[in-house]
Amino acid sequence: MRDVSFADTAIRWYDRNARDLPWREHGASAWAILVSEVMLQQTPVVRVLPAWHAWLDRWPGPAELAADAPAEAIRMWGRLGYPRRALRLHECAGALVQRHGGEVPTGLDDLLALPGVGAYTARAVLAFAYGQRQPVVDTNVRRLVARAVDGAADAGPATRPADLAATAALLPVEPARAARASAAFMELGAVVCVARTPRCGACPLADRCAWRIGGRPASAGPSRRPQQYAGTDRQVRGLLLAVLRESTGPVPQQRLDLVWADDLQRRRALASLIEDGLVEPVSVADAPPSAYALAGQGG
Repeated sequence: MRDVSFADTAIRWYDRNARDLPWREHGASAWAILVSEVMLQQTPVVRVLPAWHAWLDRWPGPAELAADAPAEAIRMWGRLGYPRRALRLHECAGALVQRHGGEVPTGLDDLLALPGVGAYTARAVLAFAYGQRQPVVDTNVRRLVARAVDGAADAGPATRPADLAATAALLPVEPARAARASAAFMELGAVVCVARTPRCGACPLADRCAWRIGGRPASAGPSRRPQQYAGTDRQVRGLLLAVLRESTGPVPQQRLDLVWADDLQRRRALASLIEDGLVEPVSVADAPPSAYALAGQGG
């Protein structure tokens, strides 16, 4: 049965404590909100803020981005991580121009059909840009609902249909208030009901949280270890991309060879960047590839 008081309590807390973020401001465009949601995936807000502002200053709408080269999207992405998101946003902008006249659609199926837009992002855009009643379920929301409603320490590794249903059951009927509740759930999960050291003393739902009332039992599943970065292929990919982003033309193989001493790992990382469509080999006079450039840059 729908529990409106849960949402009302979360909204009251949100109205007093929500972080002041530009994509939450009244009048933020659906495109600006879409960009923020893509950038925020697996990336802290503090790193997203300058990149988001720079991106919107350069490409205030899908048409501006679609008219630019994919290489420029990769370059502007900088060090946000997971740079394939930049390519997906560029492809998404092109699809928005071709299919929707450069506007972000208001239907779930239309959004899900766009490149790089998954179930979470589509529902987040519909809720936060268009005030629709949608269960917006990310890792933070799943953890909040699992603890407060189900009494579990976490909700497992991936979003399931049951997670969407459980969150939808907590939303008010009125669409605009439901959208506000979705934002409140996300904020609570992000800054209060955090994974490692939840701030139960600051939580407005503490007196009704099944997990807290039950003694905060530990997770029944295996603990998740923090992802390592140093020395991984991800680090080498980032170093290679950094060199390519800083160049306006192709970068010689010899310059890339200086990035990482382990030849096998460096070649593997470069091959994965090519496979992901982020980097292109550049041949000179029918010779084997002797230089590389960002995708869509060529030269």
